[in-house]
Amino acid sequence: SNFIDDLRVYVRGGTGGMGYPNLGGEGGRGGDVWFVARERTTLKSIREKYPQKRFVAGTGANSSVKALKGEKGKDCEVHVPLGISVLDGDGRQIGELNAAGERFLAARGGLGGSLATNFLPCKGQRRTVHLDLKLIADVGLVGFPNAGKSSLLSKISHAKPEIANYAFTTIQPELGKIMYEDYKQISVADLPGLIEGAHANKGMGHKFLKHVERTKQLLLVVDISGFQLSIKTQFRTAFETILLLTKELELYKEELVTKPALLAINKMDLPCAKDNLDELMTQLENPQDFLHLVEEEMIPANTLEFREVIPVSTYTGEGIEELKTCIRKSVDEQAEQVNEEYRKKKLLLLQTSK
Repeated sequence: SNFIDDLRVYVRGGTGGMGYPNLGGEGGRGGDVWFVARERTTLKSIREKYPQKRFVAGTGANSSVKALKGEKGKDCEVHVPLGISVLDGDGRQIGELNAAGERFLAARGGLGGSLATNFLPCKGQRRTVHLDLKLIADVGLVGFPNAGKSSLLSKISHAKPEIANYAFTTIQPELGKIMYEDYKQISVADLPGLIEGAHANKGMGHKFLKHVERTKQLLLVVDISGFQLSIKTQFRTAFETILLLTKELELYKEELVTKPALLAINKMDLPCAKDNLDELMTQLENPQDFLHLVEEEMIPANTLEFREVIPVSTYTGEGIEELKTCIRKSVDEQAEQVNEEYRKKKLLLLQTSK
């Protein structure tokens, strides 16, 4: 696979140096193993560069007549991508790295030999940890298979995802950037197709849903003609598809439904698309009036509030420029809101400190 979002590695801090009993000399501490977040790094590149997936720091220098205090062993730095959660062997999160330059101490070096240790060195910390990647993007494309997410990503960004006319075309996340005339760039992640029951890890549910967590906004992509995974599964209208997608997000993690969201209604070039769109817009304006038409288990506790609903066709190009404009507006508004909240907090801190 070209994309890896989980990697298990072994880390070991360096052993300390020997002490010098006759003169009370202290050995150097063993080196530490650090994970350091760096842009343009992937878990795949780590696996290729270090096939053994073992990271061991240097041994501390022994105490000697020339240097009673031994030097610390050499640290081992492992460059990891942004958006990494570090999990211990029991699956507990012990750290995360979301911004370039952030560091996490993965394994501490052992103490050097001293009077307290009878001048014998201590071994460094050793353990196996999981590096779990969750993509960081401004916008995450969410939709069932064949909704046209890959095609949409190729139209609005510089990404070149593989596109074919069958379910589960996309089996790995794809990242693209929308480029604007004023050089503004917005990152968009095509998150592979969900299916009903994804929250319960059906299909590859959790593997895909976890990437939604760190996207700032959601862009739901829905086929105006509805969706049916196979002849064995039930046909879903566009309205039912939106409810189901919302339900899957909500069951996986409730706060996902509180993210700012846009809705792209795709395949507007199909026959009857205009009539279907009129019906859908009526349903979206008053969703409570139409919930009786669907099974109770399909109804989410909270319906998504869409900032904009944009009809598009990746085949004809209809609505693509309008969608890019709406994405830019929504992302800019969210950024301004975050800045305003930050300014208010700083002002409040200044007032309380006085």
